[in-house]
Amino acid sequence: MTAMRAAVYHGRRDVRIEERPVPDAGPADLLVRVTRCGICGTDAGEYAAGPSMFPVERAHPVTGHHGPMVLGHEFTGTVVSQGADVSDEWVGCRVVSGAGVSCGVCEWCAAGRTNLCARYWTLGLNADGGLAGFVAVPARTCRVVPEGVSDDAAGLTQPLAVGLHAVRRAAIRPGETVVLMGVGAIGSFVLAGLVAARPGRVVAVDVDDGRLTAAKALGATDTVNAVVDDPVAAIHELTAGRGADVVVEASGARGNAQRAARSAARGGRVLQVGLPHEPQTLDLDDLTLREVEVRTTVAHVCDEDVPAALELLTQTDLTRQLLDRVIPLERLVPNGLEAMLTGSVSGKVLIDPHG
Repeated sequence: MTAMRAAVYHGRRDVRIEERPVPDAGPADLLVRVTRCGICGTDAGEYAAGPSMFPVERAHPVTGHHGPMVLGHEFTGTVVSQGADVSDEWVGCRVVSGAGVSCGVCEWCAAGRTNLCARYWTLGLNADGGLAGFVAVPARTCRVVPEGVSDDAAGLTQPLAVGLHAVRRAAIRPGETVVLMGVGAIGSFVLAGLVAARPGRVVAVDVDDGRLTAAKALGATDTVNAVVDDPVAAIHELTAGRGADVVVEASGARGNAQRAARSAARGGRVLQVGLPHEPQTLDLDDLTLREVEVRTTVAHVCDEDVPAALELLTQTDLTRQLLDRVIPLERLVPNGLEAMLTGSVSGKVLIDPHG
C-alpha cells in the first residue's frame, strides 16, 4: 500500500487522475481508506473558472500548500491506521470527516464557533483532500458512522451538516412559514434540514421544475417556479400578503438577496446561504423600517452539526432522495464536474475511488 489514485487539480479545466503516494498519518491523524467522496458547486466552479480558492498559484496562509492539490472535502471511509497521539482506538472504524480544521484555541473556537476559527482550513479546499484512495485527516474532525448507514448515505454527511448548520442559524420555530430560494446543490440539503425542523410551512422557490418536483418529494409544502411567476408576489399571495417568517436564500443568484428581503414579513428573518459572485443590492431603509433581521451562515460546527447529520441519516432515506449517481474516479470529469456544469445532474454525485 504505497501508491494510490487521486484526482489532482492543476488549474482551470485541468483535473488529472494521477498516481500519488499514500499519505502518512501525522501524530494526531487517522489514515482513512476512502469509500465515497462527493463533489459540490465549489469544486465545479474552481474547475471551470479557478483557481480562486484552491492554493495552486499561491500558498495557503495556514496550511502552506502550494501547487497541484488533491480534491475532495465530502468523504467517508474506513480507518486503516492512526497516529501515535490519537488516544482512542479507531482502526477498523467507518468514519466521516467534517473536513474543516479549526485551531481550538482562538476566541471563536473558545466560543464554540469553530467554523469561524482564525486559522480555519479545509481538506480538499486548502490542502490535499479525500478524492483519492486514501486520505490523512485529523482525528478530531472525524465521527464514527452508525450501523445501518450505508457508504452512500455517509457520503452525504458533510453537505448535510452544512445544511443543518444553516437551519440552526435560521432559528426556525414551530408553526413558522419558511421560504427556501434555490433548491439545487446545497439548497436540497438545507431543505432536508428545514423539513426535519418541522415548521408550519416550507415554500421552495427555484427556476427548474425538476428541482421543484424533488423538493416536493423531500417535504416542501408549496413550490414556486421563479421563471413562471414573480417569486415575491407568489410568496405574498401564499401568505395572504403577510410575507414569510423566514426566508433562506441558497442560490446566490443575482437579485435574490433583495427578493428574499422583500419576501420576509415584518419582524421576519433572512438567512443568506448562497455565495453571490458579485456585490448585491439591499434596500436597507425597507429592512430597517420593517425590522427584518439578516443573518449569514458558512460551513458547519463539527461537534454539533456532523453528529446531527449522522442522526438524521439514520432516521430518513435521504440517499434515495438526494443522490444522483455514484461514479468511478476515472469518470470524475465527464460524468461529475462537466455534468454539474451543464446541468445534467439532478442530485449529489459521489465518487468511488476504488471503483
